Amino acid sequence: MLALFLIVVVDLIGFGIIIPLLPFYGEHFQADPQTVGLLMASYSLAQFISAPIWGRMSDRAGRRPVLLMSLAGAALAYLWLAFADALWMLFAARLLGGLMAGNISAAFAYMADITTKENRAKGMGMIGAAFGIGFILGPAIGGILAGPDPMAADYRSPALAAAALSLAALLLAFVRLPESLSPEIRARNAELPRARRLAQFGDALKLPGVGLLMLLGFLATFVFAGLETTFAMWSRRAFGWGPEQNGWLFAYVGLISAAIQGGLMGRLARRFGERALISQGAAALAVGIGAIPFCAQVWQLYLAMAVAAYGFSVINPAFNSLISQKTPDTDQGGVMGVTRSATTLARVVGPAWAGLLFAWMGRDWPYFSGALVMAAVLILAIAFLARETTTADAATPGDELSPDQ
Repeated sequence: MLALFLIVVVDLIGFGIIIPLLPFYGEHFQADPQTVGLLMASYSLAQFISAPIWGRMSDRAGRRPVLLMSLAGAALAYLWLAFADALWMLFAARLLGGLMAGNISAAFAYMADITTKENRAKGMGMIGAAFGIGFILGPAIGGILAGPDPMAADYRSPALAAAALSLAALLLAFVRLPESLSPEIRARNAELPRARRLAQFGDALKLPGVGLLMLLGFLATFVFAGLETTFAMWSRRAFGWGPEQNGWLFAYVGLISAAIQGGLMGRLARRFGERALISQGAAALAVGIGAIPFCAQVWQLYLAMAVAAYGFSVINPAFNSLISQKTPDTDQGGVMGVTRSATTLARVVGPAWAGLLFAWMGRDWPYFSGALVMAAVLILAIAFLARETTTADAATPGDELSPDQ
């Protein structure tokens, strides 16, 4: 578990380096906010196409080969990004990076392989903590390397640093990461007929409760991806910030995420349960993102982002844990791949929608609309919690009968 955690951390530091810089990089090539939204969405569009393929491949060939191949591809994509000299090259590099982004779905499936259902929330929280650490160190490193002035930023050095980190993660995986999927399960999976994309979605949705959980995860990611996409442009207009200031703020968000998902998620899941955490997360994300347009001082902005970060930090591992618990062991990779596709589809639609609102209606509208969406998620989550509780209560009398009765 520790080796997987370290690999994901190193890889996501590289990913985190790019996130706060990419909107400025796009604007450097004269992209408007709507085009910046599409640039941010391009990575996730390619990931949406490739994630189930990587997931099913990991079921058949094993998690380790998928991790190795995708990490190598990510390093190449970052190198291309470093030497981009036109907007189309930014798009092409991000599309390549998205196609190679099978490492995360394989990492989730790997974690499901090596954990029991009782400690799976903690395991998924560790992956979430790796995301958090990646978003602590990555944006800070990227911001420092790029500098505080968006008009004279250094975009090549952060991209080269991201490529180096992906290569480091590749080496660490090659040396330290054993295969988690037994030969027997891989052989059995290899004999199964190859499922088409729609069939994979259909199979996943047939599992009780999985469809609604995927919808909740989709909407939460839709909102948070819109925040990630537009915030650098918003902060530049509202506070005059450049890459470095945005890097520190995203690092702050990552610190909160790592503290919650790495240190508190297991205890929160035992205290409240995953279903209640989804409701908590939806409420916090709605409040936090809705408060951003009203922030006139930097400390107010940091407070609003802390609330939003808490919301997304609990909702994401909670719904991943519930989905994994409802999935047979032999289908973990495929279902996690489909789940990852649903959330990456949200990272296609969310940035495009947020960029469109930013360009057409003004800089605050991505956050107003996000708050409304999360209010709807809260209502759905409460209804889901009530239904699951009712079902459990209805099953209790039968569960209490002995086999002889």
